[in-house]
Amino acid sequence: QVQLVESGGGLVQPGGSLRLSCAASGSIFSINTMGWHRQAPGKQRELVAIMSSSSSTNYAASVKGRFTISRDNAKNTVYLQMNSLKPEDTAVYYCNLNNIDRTGWVEKHWGQGTQVTVSS
Repeated sequence: QVQLVESGGGLVQPGGSLRLSCAASGSIFSINTMGWHRQAPGKQRELVAIMSSSSSTNYAASVKGRFTISRDNAKNTVYLQMNSLKPEDTAVYYCNLNNIDRTGWVEKHWGQGTQVTVSS
C-alpha cells in the first residue's frame, strides 16, 4: 500500500505564491513518477507537472514558467512551487505517484487533494 499526504494549499491573491508538498510512504518502486494534477469545478482532472525518479519533468503548457516541480527522493516527497498564481489556477490539486515495474506496468496512487483558491 502507498499513502500520499498533501499539504500547502490555501487562499492566495492573484500574483501570489504557494508551495504544495506531498509525502509518500509505503511500497514505492525504484522507478516511479511523482507529480500533481488538478481539477476545477465542472472540469476534468488535468496534469499540472510530473517528475520521474530520474528527474525528468513535464509541465502543462498553462503553468510553464510559473510552477516548478521538485522532489526529495530520500524523503519520498514531491513539491510544487507555484508563482504568479492566476484565478484560473483555482482547483483541487491532487498528488499522484505512479509505481512502474520492469514490464512497464503502472500502479497509480492518489492523494486526497488540497484546495488552492486564487482570488482577491
